[in-house]
Amino acid sequence: MRSLSSLIASNYKPKAETVPLIRSALKFYRFGSYVTGTFLLLLVIEMVLKYVFSYEVQVGGSSGFIGLVNYFPSIGRSPGLTGVNLSIGILIVHGWFYVVYLISDFQLWSRMRWPFPMFILIALGGVVPFLSFIAEHFVARRAKRELAELEAQHAAAPSAASAPDRMDGVSAEGVEAAH
Repeated sequence: MRSLSSLIASNYKPKAETVPLIRSALKFYRFGSYVTGTFLLLLVIEMVLKYVFSYEVQVGGSSGFIGLVNYFPSIGRSPGLTGVNLSIGILIVHGWFYVVYLISDFQLWSRMRWPFPMFILIALGGVVPFLSFIAEHFVARRAKRELAELEAQHAAAPSAASAPDRMDGVSAEGVEAAH
């Protein structure tokens, strides 16, 4: 059976012409991972408040700008809720940002031409608390390293634009000069 590191090892390299697209995909991914990770941590706090301490967070209402309202699991709601239920808002925002995170994950993954297990590992960052921050660090470092290698290879390769146009060993300038 193949090891996880061999599954994640990249057999394909990104193309040199996609470097600007990869850089923008990396910025988008980093933004998505921070926002998703932050809302995931807020969601964990909200879940602990709700299911361990039986409170929901409300904005506005009788408890002031932000306050806690008793949550009754037996009836599945908070009868004292008079403001906006921030607990539900955090849940919804995290869900939508996780979709954005998956899109950014897909963009970076496909442009870097990484194997599919890498996509799955990055996607887990949006559902495991703190993992998006850890994954962002290592994924961004790997992407930057591979981009630097790609740019170094591209700079070392002879440029087709600087070489004279040749067809069957005859230069284009020579043909034009002959006429």
